[in-house]
Amino acid sequence: MKVTPFRAALTIGVFAAGASQITFAEDGGPHTITANFGAVSNYIWRGLTQTDNQSAVQGGIDYNHSSGLYAKTWVSNVDFGAGDQTNYEFDVAAGFGNSINDDLSYDINLTYISYPDVDDIDFAELGGSVTFKWITAGMNYTVYGQVDNSSAYDVGDIYYHAALDFELLYNLGLNLHVGYYDFDAPNVTDYTNWGISISRSAGDFGTVSLNYDQLDSDTEGAYDEDPKIWIGWNKTF
Repeated sequence: MKVTPFRAALTIGVFAAGASQITFAEDGGPHTITANFGAVSNYIWRGLTQTDNQSAVQGGIDYNHSSGLYAKTWVSNVDFGAGDQTNYEFDVAAGFGNSINDDLSYDINLTYISYPDVDDIDFAELGGSVTFKWITAGMNYTVYGQVDNSSAYDVGDIYYHAALDFELLYNLGLNLHVGYYDFDAPNVTDYTNWGISISRSAGDFGTVSLNYDQLDSDTEGAYDEDPKIWIGWNKTF
């Protein structure tokens, strides 16, 4: 589950962190396995901490086909505060992504977010995005949810998102992102989140990032709206 006054979980964007390639077919073959491992000082998902503002260790294994088809797995520890028994999150995803030309690409995916050590809080999202040069925009629609229909992360929730990605000097990367969560349940407060990330590749030592995330809503006390500053590291292997 995700930390709000309610229940729930993740997005496909985290799957992108720190992938390395290990081919299991002949050179030039269509099949590739990628692996990723990382650690963050605070696991932030769409502006909300998933670890009660504590650190997390994360990783996954991905399969990619040259046609654009892919399947991914990802796991992280979580902590939703006092009284909650959820210890970890396990996600699986499948999708298709490809380039239309050098500047334009797209991705369609289905992600299932689960919490195996507790019952009735899993959910699934259908997502799609389009990237033109350095700008990406998309949305995620919750197609399945185990919570009751008065809670967040049930069928009908929509998350809209956009990001700008730039390559800077000295192997630095800059990411600016914004999102808006439109919950279907009338008693759940919608919110906007935005943030900035600066990352740097350190070769064999992996990639490090410094991140700032902020959440804003119209209902005071509905969410933790304190600014979140956190660091991340991932390594390919």
